[in-house]
Amino acid sequence: MSDDTTRPGNDASVLPLRGCRVLDFGWAVAAPTVGLALADMGAEVLRVESRERLDGLRLGESMARPRLAGHDPAPDVEMEMHPLFHIVNRAKLGITVNIRKPEGVALVRRMARLCDVVIENFSPGVLDRVGLGYRDLRRERPDVIMLSMSSMGQSGPLRDVTTYAPTIASLVGLHGLIGYPDRLLGMAAGGFADANAGLMGVFAVLASLRYRQRTGQGQYIDMSQGEATAVLMGEALMDNVMNKRAQRPAGNARPGMAPYGVYPCKGNDQWVSIAVKTQAEWEALCRAVGNPEWTREVVFADAYSRKRNSDALDERLGEWTRQHTPEEATERLQAHGVAAAPVLDIGQVYRHP
Repeated sequence: MSDDTTRPGNDASVLPLRGCRVLDFGWAVAAPTVGLALADMGAEVLRVESRERLDGLRLGESMARPRLAGHDPAPDVEMEMHPLFHIVNRAKLGITVNIRKPEGVALVRRMARLCDVVIENFSPGVLDRVGLGYRDLRRERPDVIMLSMSSMGQSGPLRDVTTYAPTIASLVGLHGLIGYPDRLLGMAAGGFADANAGLMGVFAVLASLRYRQRTGQGQYIDMSQGEATAVLMGEALMDNVMNKRAQRPAGNARPGMAPYGVYPCKGNDQWVSIAVKTQAEWEALCRAVGNPEWTREVVFADAYSRKRNSDALDERLGEWTRQHTPEEATERLQAHGVAAAPVLDIGQVYRHP
């Protein structure tokens, strides 16, 4: 039986960041995601925490419950039970240090001398006030790279705003695009801003490491999680700048494609996703649904006409999908080369062949 670590690509000695050491002050999701990606690339990541203020993810569903300084959490608080904490902090080493005490600060400075990269996502000024800001750590290691991932940047009128991922997405307009033309839903499930900022942070650190490799100089990266999230809306931002038009929620619609959306199927709350872009795909869909008379109507003759009459088209297509289960509709459409898939819930994803 072979050892899996001997397979090509699993040898830590060939990972690109082997020999790189990272000091990770990250908490919650955004900055720890950066440390996780760097660890997966071979870096040694040292996660710094304080027992005076635990990472909220450690407390699972009780993360909002306060912890009094010098006291352990209440007995009914289950520690280490949130899977997301383990997802974003695997592959890391860990140490607890009280950076409110001089000896704790001195210890972190000694650690910083041995680290190539420092990551943090505290509010602006937190590390500066205890003597662990970029200027302080640069004295310990002149070529250090430091990534600060505050909510809205280290300067400006929103410098001190308190946020989580959903509020960042709201501030930069992302949630203003979610919903239907007649109904703003306002918020998407999940921390898009956290995950996206983490990916942006990874690229920023890698670019800085390459820069240091070429020049011998470190860098300070002032990264706004809000700005990192705003780039998800490139088309909407350009539309506003160039055309003075503020985009509004459009449901499942997509410019240049019709039909495009999810359609009701046989059963209780069962749906199929269908997307058609080219004329050839439209003709394939017509064949898949049996070439009924409505597919030959002039209002559906070309892509422009189908888009202008998308509501009527969705209604007609929905009449066909309601006669089939999501799997039946998918099989029929896919057999004709049409992009279609059942809308699965999490349990169905787990059981799906």
